[in-house]
Amino acid sequence: MTISSLATAAGTLVLAAATFASVRSANRAARVAEQSLLAGIRPLLMPSRPQDAPLKVGFADDHWVQTPGGGGTAEIGDKAIYLTMSVRNVGNGIAVLHGWRVEPTLEFGPVGRPPLDSFRRLTRDLYVATGDVAFWQGVYRDPAEPEFETVRERILGSQRIAVDLLYGDHQGSQRIISRFTLAPRSDGLRHAAVVRHWNVDRPDPR
Repeated sequence: MTISSLATAAGTLVLAAATFASVRSANRAARVAEQSLLAGIRPLLMPSRPQDAPLKVGFADDHWVQTPGGGGTAEIGDKAIYLTMSVRNVGNGIAVLHGWRVEPTLEFGPVGRPPLDSFRRLTRDLYVATGDVAFWQGVYRDPAEPEFETVRERILGSQRIAVDLLYGDHQGSQRIISRFTLAPRSDGLRHAAVVRHWNVDRPDPR
């Protein structure tokens, strides 16, 4: 009787261990499949190439600019400041732009990730297809806000402007913050470069 009970208990324990191992393996496989799926739709924005065609960008007040490949524009109008940049999506999925901000300091190096509540929401959806070129645009219309004067002084003083873009995949996840700089060119346009990328919804690679 005792031997029979022990045998039954041992069999149950072996079965439980096998079930646990099977479930653990299945969970691991599911996580790998999920990561592969996410990698397949993950966007990543970079400046477009200098040889890319210029893009005609319009604002709500019918102000129009020609944004060069590999660059951008920073213009002071009568009632607003207009910013644009040409970007290329080098990731695997469509990039959906959510918001933007201008870094108020001139420290563009190894700084922490900007807070999400500091971003300005875009007034319309901007999409960048995989391997394609599109644009970002931003505008300041209130001269009373502190950033208006800060950006105005940088444009007049021919200084670099750091622009942070918040974007994600078409499902609204895998958000990324990419910091770009717009440096002045001799022709009045801006040269675009990327400084750093931060992950929002997953760990950073560093």
